Amino acid sequence: MANIYHDSDADLSFLQGKTIAVIGYGNQGQAQALNLRDSGLNVVIGTLKDDSWERAKEEKFEVYPMAEAAQLGQVIMMLIPDEVMPEVYHREIEPHLSHHKVLDFASGYNIGFALIKPLSFVDVVMVAPRMIGRGVRQLYKEGKGFASFIGIEQNASGSAKNIVLALAKGIGSTRAGVMQLTMRQEAELDLFSEQAFGPAFGAALGAAISVELEAGYPPEAVLLELYMSGEMAMVMQAGVEVGMIKQMDFHSQTSQYGSMTRRPRFATGELKEKMRAVLEEIRSGKFSQEWTAEQKAGLPTFKQLKAKAKKSSLIALEERVRRELLGK
Repeated sequence: MANIYHDSDADLSFLQGKTIAVIGYGNQGQAQALNLRDSGLNVVIGTLKDDSWERAKEEKFEVYPMAEAAQLGQVIMMLIPDEVMPEVYHREIEPHLSHHKVLDFASGYNIGFALIKPLSFVDVVMVAPRMIGRGVRQLYKEGKGFASFIGIEQNASGSAKNIVLALAKGIGSTRAGVMQLTMRQEAELDLFSEQAFGPAFGAALGAAISVELEAGYPPEAVLLELYMSGEMAMVMQAGVEVGMIKQMDFHSQTSQYGSMTRRPRFATGELKEKMRAVLEEIRSGKFSQEWTAEQKAGLPTFKQLKAKAKKSSLIALEERVRRELLGK
């Protein structure tokens, strides 16, 4: 059984008297910094001199270049994109680390795949919200929580567990519950969702659109029925709230019968094998190596695929549905 923790397991006093340096002021950086400050903790921001610098200033934070913030912070929260983090870490953060400082990550990717190898005398922890930045902030303000994965990679001080739980409490996550994983596990689960479940769902959606269009149904009706009405999003939300099986009771018996009798036709071993192959690429480190090489080459494949996606006829059709049928 995984270790799960709540508010009663965490103590903010382990962060009191410390300076928390939030590196990056994007969606997660902004939300977590505001929540920590509202929890009574001392937070400074380290970011680039761009719009994020101005936003942090407007919200009354002390703002510094990243290196200076890292020098000031006893706890350093790395809340910048994974792809730029190794370079920023080596150039701006590592030179300012000292014994028993704490490095916190919101993703296990760079640590789990050894793209960043922290110095042995610092604590290395993870608080990875399973929630977008806007939700992290909104739920905190409403007095609610959100789930997170936490991890402890290095415990040089002997207090890493207390620190990571305090951070999770400070951002409001222990109100709901946090689960402990290794940082490698968090990264692998995250990548699998992005590379197996997400693409499989996207492929199923694409196939459904094609079949219905080929059968002569109006394109707008196809998109509205499959996903643009928002009904499917509400079904998934009901799955979160009561469970995917129990939410079936919210549908007609016709719907339930059709779903249950036809689902086995799509539960093929081929799909599972493709997912296993994707998981093996992730776990072996093959994907991490591939993505690192892609970045070093200037992102040629990434740019090509993005350019192709932006030419999809689906974009204009979606805009028409939003404008003419959804009033947006």
